[in-house]
Amino acid sequence: MIWVLLPAYNEEEALPPLVARIDTTLRAARLAYRVVVVNDGSKDKTAQVAAELSARFPVAVVAHRFNRGLGETARDGFEYIAEHADPDDIVVRMDCDDTHDPNYILEMAKKIEGGWEAVIASRYQPGGGVVGLDAYRSFISRCANLLMKACFPMRGIWEYTCGFRAYRVALIQDALRIFGNQFIDLKGMGFTGTVEKVIKLKMMRARVTEIPFVLRYDRKPGQSKVVTSLTTLGYLVLIAKYVVPWGASGERWRRECEERAARTYQADGTLRSPAVRTTA
Repeated sequence: MIWVLLPAYNEEEALPPLVARIDTTLRAARLAYRVVVVNDGSKDKTAQVAAELSARFPVAVVAHRFNRGLGETARDGFEYIAEHADPDDIVVRMDCDDTHDPNYILEMAKKIEGGWEAVIASRYQPGGGVVGLDAYRSFISRCANLLMKACFPMRGIWEYTCGFRAYRVALIQDALRIFGNQFIDLKGMGFTGTVEKVIKLKMMRARVTEIPFVLRYDRKPGQSKVVTSLTTLGYLVLIAKYVVPWGASGERWRRECEERAARTYQADGTLRSPAVRTTA
């Protein structure tokens, strides 16, 4: 089963065509799926549109009465899926604004089925890129990714800020067990949570890879919701807090991440079988 997580804020126009494209793509590949829309206190007709879609497609709706931001919205969606999905299911987090093509889900799913625990859609892999983003914002985005790469290096990973990713549900379940409400801790600091999830995966020694991806910013129907100054501040807080996790929480996280790694991976770094992971 593939679970598609869609955080939504004022997406009444974007949701219907996106859900239809997800349905067409996954049905053609004969993949069972369910979409989870987390409506983050939208002020337009997103709630009504999501309810209408749930009558036509396998769509579940989680609602915030008030706008809480992307961090809390993504966290609540992950918690919902972790509670309802099987460990070997796949969860894909996408944006609702038509910049993420559902066709990439198929390649991500193959990677997960091949033994990876998380797959990042990356603009920085050969064949990847971006269309429709001005030179200044492209430069700023590249600098942010290089900064995160320098502070939180992961082999083969260059994309830290794009939220289009696939995860094995078992990995998300383990992350929520270890980090709890702090899996996405800086919830009110713009789009910081997108990077924070990568940092937590690094702490867990998760098997993460990338696929090339073209971000179609030219298809975005409205203005970006990113607050650059707030997100930049969030990145600096992440560096201060997680380059060397400190305090009692940091010690507990390190211990539990090591215990998980011992249960989950073989000596060569590949995944153990589910039965071994359960009984070790």
